[in-house]
Amino acid sequence: MHPLKVISVKIQILKSQELRNMNKTLIMLRGVPGCGKTTFGKLLGGIQVEADQYFTIDGEYKFDITQLSKAHQYCKSQVEAWMSTNSSQINTDKIVISNTSTNEWELEPYYKLAEKYGYAVFSVVVENRHGNAEETNQHGVPKEILDKMEKNLKNSIKLK
Repeated sequence: MHPLKVISVKIQILKSQELRNMNKTLIMLRGVPGCGKTTFGKLLGGIQVEADQYFTIDGEYKFDITQLSKAHQYCKSQVEAWMSTNSSQINTDKIVISNTSTNEWELEPYYKLAEKYGYAVFSVVVENRHGNAEETNQHGVPKEILDKMEKNLKNSIKLK
């Protein structure tokens, strides 16, 4: 697979004046499996949420493709739970989601949550510059599927 040659940062500033101040941000990291989304997300700090967390039990990662839909529902519910938290103990001003999100429709539920709870949204594509996503993705995703995901991701990027 050829490394992605495109990176985009899409900033969606929603209608309210509060969002223009960007006190609360939702950063959605997108990319093919194994490109480094989780690693980059940790560098950004904030609250880390991803569908893969659904598959981690007692510190051990056990991916099950038949549970993928439930994993994404779990991720969405976690994001909403953090967004709706009103606690002086926990800083929920920055939430980072690390999912493949290779199709535009996969982002829509998070845009709706951001609007509901007053978060500015950044959509960031993490490139696979190290060129070994086939070896580094923990799901064992076959090359032909990685290629399809890469094509979908390229087609969903909006630069204007």
